[in-house]
Amino acid sequence: MNTELKKKIEKSLSGLFEQFYNESPITIEPLPASGSYRIYYRLENENKSAIGVYNEDSKENTAFINFTKHFLNKKLNVPEIYAEDLSNSVYLLEDLGDTTLFSFLTENRNGKEWKQEFTDVYKKVIDVLPLFQINAGKDIDYKYCYPRGSFDKQSMLWDLNYFKYYFLKLSKVSFDEQKLENDFEIFANYLLEADSNFFLYRDFQSRNIMLVEGKPYFVDYQGGRKGALQYDLASLLYDAKADIPQNVRNELTDYYIKVLSSYISVDAGKFKNYFFGFVFIRIMQALGAYGFRGFYERKEHFLASIPFAIDNIVWLINNTSLPLEIPELKKCWEKIVKSTYLNKTGQTDNKLTIRIQSFSYKNGIPGDDKGNGGGFVFDCRALPNPGRLIEFKTLTGKDSEVIEFLEKYEEVKIFLRNVFSIVDMSVENYKKRNFADLLVTFGCTGGQHRSVYCANILAKHLKEKYDINIVVKHNEVG
Repeated sequence: MNTELKKKIEKSLSGLFEQFYNESPITIEPLPASGSYRIYYRLENENKSAIGVYNEDSKENTAFINFTKHFLNKKLNVPEIYAEDLSNSVYLLEDLGDTTLFSFLTENRNGKEWKQEFTDVYKKVIDVLPLFQINAGKDIDYKYCYPRGSFDKQSMLWDLNYFKYYFLKLSKVSFDEQKLENDFEIFANYLLEADSNFFLYRDFQSRNIMLVEGKPYFVDYQGGRKGALQYDLASLLYDAKADIPQNVRNELTDYYIKVLSSYISVDAGKFKNYFFGFVFIRIMQALGAYGFRGFYERKEHFLASIPFAIDNIVWLINNTSLPLEIPELKKCWEKIVKSTYLNKTGQTDNKLTIRIQSFSYKNGIPGDDKGNGGGFVFDCRALPNPGRLIEFKTLTGKDSEVIEFLEKYEEVKIFLRNVFSIVDMSVENYKKRNFADLLVTFGCTGGQHRSVYCANILAKHLKEKYDINIVVKHNEVG
């Protein structure tokens, strides 16, 4: 994002904050990037906060705003809309905090361990799902749906071709294109046999469910449309990295059918007959997204979900049977499972990576090319500057003369002790939560002496203390 656009967005969001609270925000901080192209900010002052959203897609904004108003009218737990300025593609929402259902699992889980409290939280979520699908769905205005009013055959074929072009082709899985297209037609026609006169949330998964004082709240439903009940349950239970044990999935499926039966008449056998078809199409849609973001856009953290999705396909192949002939599509599933390329892709290094960079403020703070947001920027310009002395002009923070100069000063030692304390806290927390990446940057006037020295000293400190990956980059020094 260019600087002018960033300033414009922040000015617009600040204006909305002031409009709602009659107070100005003190900080406007970007939040970590998500799987969409929307940009999120947290705006705060001493005792008030809000989430600001910028999205260039005007139709998506209109869908989200109108769906939110409808859900609030139905007393559903979604964020309140504080203010909107859709002419500038921004709106302001209630701040629901940082705890998603996925982060709750990650922070409280030890390996593949599954606790009863996780199942209990999922049951709370499932209790609410029919309220979206049936209560809110019966009189929602589907004209706001975008890009389609229903999860119809066109929508299904879009998802299946997304899987074909961005996952199968990019992961080097071979197939007969015409035969696969024929199978897509047969598969979509089969799914269309299921009753689809309900609201389909579309992306009902653990990262779009917030936990606020133990209660589930729901976000990111702007892709909602009319569709089958099975799809959202498939999205929730076969959410790749949530990695729910299959016996728990079975329990939660039965629980959902029980809850659903209090709203409508349900034939459990018929529901389950179509359920696994929707599980397959949801997994294929997700693999398309992982391929697009990971293989095509080179955002490697999306690739980490692929092994979990493959595990789900393995279970489905071995334990379910769809009542239709789709031989080419089934061959693709089997090739995915057996692919040495994908198995290699799945062999990710689970260590936390700390990327440490030095830079010159003249050239600006380095961007986060991993898309995680956050991290630290430490300003070294208050430290003694060896660059002002003629004997150090051609040297850098790597050279022994510069190192000796800086190590003479107590304020440099105090600065670094504070840096160590702050960064160590994040490293220890991120390791517990299985986070993959943290960016730490040091800036000074020229990016040659103080910032380089501090970056190298932090790298040495972390290497000696933690079993992590460390990548050091000096933007102004070779």
